[in-house]
Amino acid sequence: MSTSKSAGARRRRSVNLTIREDIMATAKSLGINASQAAETGLRLEIEKRLAERWLKENAGALNAHNSRIEKHGTLLTPDWAGE
Repeated sequence: MSTSKSAGARRRRSVNLTIREDIMATAKSLGINASQAAETGLRLEIEKRLAERWLKENAGALNAHNSRIEKHGTLLTPDWAGE
């Protein structure tokens, strides 16, 4: 049996959020778990921002790589590219 915790069993922290009443009423009527929805939304936003940060931090290397490919081509020609 594994001793590692699954993502769902990770430690939780209580927080206070301010959410529009109409949104909460609709969520409740649809049976949406607000905590899970908020956590999912935050996780997706974090992933998006981390990806944006990575692209910004690595833009120079990506541009240099693309410039080298434009000037000299790829090191190997892929099979699908033909000759």
